[in-house]
Amino acid sequence: MIVTLAGVTPVVHETAWVAPSADLVGAVDLRAGSSVWYTAVLRADFDPIVLGERSNLQDGVVVHTDAGQPTTIGSGVSVGHRAVLHGCTIEDDCLIGMGSVVLGGAHVGAGSLVAAGAVVPEGAVIPPRSLVAGVPGKVRREIDDPGLARIHANAEIYVELARRHREATGG
Repeated sequence: MIVTLAGVTPVVHETAWVAPSADLVGAVDLRAGSSVWYTAVLRADFDPIVLGERSNLQDGVVVHTDAGQPTTIGSGVSVGHRAVLHGCTIEDDCLIGMGSVVLGGAHVGAGSLVAAGAVVPEGAVIPPRSLVAGVPGKVRREIDDPGLARIHANAEIYVELARRHREATGG
C-alpha cells in the first residue's frame, strides 16, 4: 500500500518493484532497480527514507525514522528478512542479516556485513568492509574481496528475483 502522509507521497522509480503486501508511508524514495518485498513496512513519519539503486528490503523488513534521523540505504544493499533499520545510514554494497537491528544514528560503512541477529547500537560508526556480529554488535573482522563479491552477488540475485516477481504480480 502506498500512503500519502502530511501531503507527502512515496516516490517509486519506474524500475523499482514493491510487493503487493508491502507498505510505503510518507517521504519514501525508491531508486532505480530497488525492491521492497512482501510485508515490508517503510514508514517515513518524521524524516525521509531513501532506498538506493539495486538495493532490496526483503520480506518483513521494517524501516522507520525519528525526528532528525532519516534512514538512508545506499546502492547494492541487501537487507535480510525481518531486519529493522531505524533512523540510520547504510552505505553502498552492504548486507544486513536476517533479524538484525540497526538503531538510530548508527552509520554502517560501505561493503560491510551485519550478521543475522546482530544489534548495531545507537550512534555506532562501523568502518567500511566490517563484519559486525553480536548483541551489542561489534566489529569482528574485515570483509575480504571474496566476501565483498558475495555481497554484490546477493544484491544482483534480488534484482533478478524482483523482475520475476514483478511479472508474476503484474506490477
